Parts: sequence; C-alpha cells; structure tokens
Amino acid sequence: MKNGNVSHWWGQVGLPTPRPALSGDANVDVAIVGAGYTGLWTAYYLKKAAPELNIAIIEQRFAGYGASGRNGGWLTNAITGGREQYVKSHGRDAAERFQRAMNDTVDEVIRVAKQEGIDADILKGGEFNVAYTPAQEARIRAFAKSEQTWKSADLQLLERAEAMAKIRVEHTAAAVWHPHAARIQPAKLVSGLARVVESLGVTIYEQTTALELRPRAVVTDHGTVRAEHIVRATEGFTANLKGLKRLWLPMNSSLIATEPLSPAVWDELRWNKGEVLGDFAHVYMYAQRTADDRIAIGGRGVPYRWSSGTDSDGVTNNRTAETLAAIMHRFFPSTQGAEVEHLWSGVLGVPRDWAATVGIDRATGIAWGGGYVGTGVTTTNLAGRTIADLILERDTDITTLPWVNHVVRKWEPEPLRWLATKGLYFAYGVADSSELKGRKTTSPIATIADVITGRS
Repeated sequence: MKNGNVSHWWGQVGLPTPRPALSGDANVDVAIVGAGYTGLWTAYYLKKAAPELNIAIIEQRFAGYGASGRNGGWLTNAITGGREQYVKSHGRDAAERFQRAMNDTVDEVIRVAKQEGIDADILKGGEFNVAYTPAQEARIRAFAKSEQTWKSADLQLLERAEAMAKIRVEHTAAAVWHPHAARIQPAKLVSGLARVVESLGVTIYEQTTALELRPRAVVTDHGTVRAEHIVRATEGFTANLKGLKRLWLPMNSSLIATEPLSPAVWDELRWNKGEVLGDFAHVYMYAQRTADDRIAIGGRGVPYRWSSGTDSDGVTNNRTAETLAAIMHRFFPSTQGAEVEHLWSGVLGVPRDWAATVGIDRATGIAWGGGYVGTGVTTTNLAGRTIADLILERDTDITTLPWVNHVVRKWEPEPLRWLATKGLYFAYGVADSSELKGRKTTSPIATIADVITGRS
C-alpha cells in the first residue's frame, strides 16, 4: 500500500514538474496566494472578464498540492454549515437564493470543464446518503422532511428497497438522494485549470512560500509582490500566514483507494451512475466509484495536529486505512478481499462557526475565500466568481449572497483547541459506536458535541 505521495489522484496523473519560483520583487494588478481551486477559479474568471489584468498566483509547492488535489471528488451543492444559519441572519429567501446558486455552480463547473477541454472523469449521478442504524434512520427522515420544504433542495427520500436497488449498502434502512452532484477526479480538474489559466496569460509561481499578507502586498521567501488586489486562497494552510494561526482550524481528512474491483462486484453493488456516497453517522464517511472502478472512501483519521500543524505530502497513520476499510467492508461485504492500494490525507479549513466565507476589504485590497469544511469542490467555483466580481466592483446576484463578507471569531489558543478537537471527535466516535450497537435515538453525547463545536 502506498502511503502519502500527495494522493492517489496525483499518482494517477503523475506529479507535475514544478513551475519556476518567484525570482524577486514584482508588481502586478492581482496577486493570488494559493494555486488550488479557489485561486485558479478566481484567476480564470478575472481573466475572462478583464483580459488586460496582470495576474500572478503564488504557490508554496505546486498547483493542486493541497485539498484541491486530494479531496474525495464530490462536486455537490451543499452549503457549508447548512442553510439554516442564513435563515436566521438574512431570511429564508436569501437562503433559498444561495441554494439555487450552489445548484447552478455544479453545472457551471461541468460546463467550463467541457468548454476548456478538461477531462476530469466527471459523471453527474447525484448525491446518495444512507442510514443503516435506527438513530441514523431517525435523523435521515427528519432531514428529508426538512429538506422537502425547500424549493431548490430537490431531495428524495428512498425507502429500503428503492435505496438498495440504487446502491446496495448492507443494512440500509433508508436513504436520500438529490441530482445536484457529480463524481470528479480532483487532480485532473485542478491540473487542467492550471493549464487553462496559464494559457490565458496568468503567471503561476510555484516553490514560493507566502509568509505574510500586508495591505496591497504579499511577502514571500523569494521577494515581495505588490498588487492593487491580494487574494487569500490558502484554505487549510491559512494558519501558516503571519497573524492568521487562529483564523481557520486545519482539519485533516483521510482517504483510501482500493484496487480496481471486478465486474461481478460492481454488478452486485449496483453503483454505476456516478453517485457520490455518504452516510448519517456523526463521524461521517464519503466515497465514490472512480472512473477506473476503484472505491475511494474517506473520513476523519487524525482530525487535528497540535498548533494547527499541516501534513507531510499526505502521509497518514496506517490505522486510518484499517478504519476506513472496515467501514467499506461493513457497507459492502463483497469487498472483503479487495486490496487497499493507497492511503493519503489532506487538510481543509474550518471556521469557528463552520460557515464558509468570501469577501473583500477595500481598505487593504485583500480579498478572500475559504473555510469550506470539506465542501470546497463546488464552493470554490462560486467563490472564484464572487471574488472576481468583487475585485471588478460588479454588482451581481452572487455578490449579495449571504456568505459574502461573513466574519467569524477566531479559534481558541492552544492547548484549548487541540484538547477540544481531540475530545469532540472522541465523543462523536463514542456516539457512533453506541448507535451501531442498537441505540435508537441520537446519542446526547453527539448533541452536546454539536453545540460546543458550533455545528448546531
């Protein structure tokens, strides 16, 4: 089993030859820090709208090194942290408008990939989530009832027989499905985007570490880049920037990929339309059937490292592979003999209230997007379009969505956030264990943890 090497996705396409580093001080119109999805989408839409702009992207390793090249490949319409928070702050109509924008964004990513010749193994089969314990079934039914009051959710509740006919997950009690999701190969999408923005005239400086963001300037280890607008697109690596250690918590998520499975296994599983697969556990899983017939399945391994530490090229504790394989075998007993060929991790950004944000500070020229908590494959595209409109001072439908200029308080200092994160994920694990043993209602331990983390 390969461990690390950034991700299985990069292993498929091959790690890129790094682009040249910044060679000294520079002046541009827009300096973007981070060559992941947020930074690349921002550059793409800026160049499409204003080709005359001189845009530079600053990246510490290579384009797509972070979560953009390591995620589970869920292009889905989820609003980070849920819609209800925006009902409270902006009203139901605003939350509904946000959901429509996310639905449209799924199709926008697919449209651009097709238009620009980016083959990212995209297959739009919707999002399928399953409940397989009594407590999960209660949650999924309550969730479906709530979702069906929204005009744009388009969610269907599937009873056991119908759910099993769609994807044969062992012990299924009920499931939900909606059409606004697609499977992708993350590294193919991000490398394709990097190629496209370069063809539009954007310069990507790799092997260049941003140290500090100042008003209209990015200080790096290779020189200072001055620009009228700075874009912070650093997601889980934001804590590495001076003064931002407590802004977003770097949360680690881990994945495994199996060997290609036989046609007989896939015939049994009936998983063949590009659906992305999740569940209603507290420490939830996420999975896809890859274009080359593997199962890629992920979840929380070691969720947080001391003092907001980030990973080393995706290297992960081997016990995480055993945990994820056990979930897979519970879902699909016919995978018991399947070899796990790759294990890796990535880091994502978690705001204190679990709500993503995008915005701009006109006084400093600094714009930002991030805090996606694992929903970034789609949300980054909306962020990139929004940042482009904000920089160009265009008043559009998306610049008035309720997440624009949303500000949250910082995370607690160490050792509080390390102790809290370790303790809370232990609590979620205990809650899931009790529910697997037959508890019929949601564990109060999980309910308390949700309140403490800000997830409810």
